[in-house]
Amino acid sequence: MTPLLAATTMDKLKDVPPRVWWLVGGGIVAFILFVVIIRKLMDGANKFILAAVIALALFIVGLQWVYERNEPAWATPAVDFLARFLPSKPKSAFPPPGKTPAPKPAGK
Repeated sequence: MTPLLAATTMDKLKDVPPRVWWLVGGGIVAFILFVVIIRKLMDGANKFILAAVIALALFIVGLQWVYERNEPAWATPAVDFLARFLPSKPKSAFPPPGKTPAPKPAGK
């Protein structure tokens, strides 16, 4: 059973495009760099200033999610709650470039 499962898993991994592996690798490298930089900053920087910079960055990302409504799925409940109080981007009557509207039913 195990060799059969391993073979199907390897077949599935072979079907993943190389671009995905580059993005995953880049994400891992970015996370490692982030941790190293934060640890270096924690040694010599004022902790309150560092916390304020991180809080400001999170605040800006959160407001952008509420305004554009392009949040990840896990953040949707919180963004839905905040969207009641904060402004959101007006919806356009025209679809974005490259998007075609859904066809209307012929019978109506």
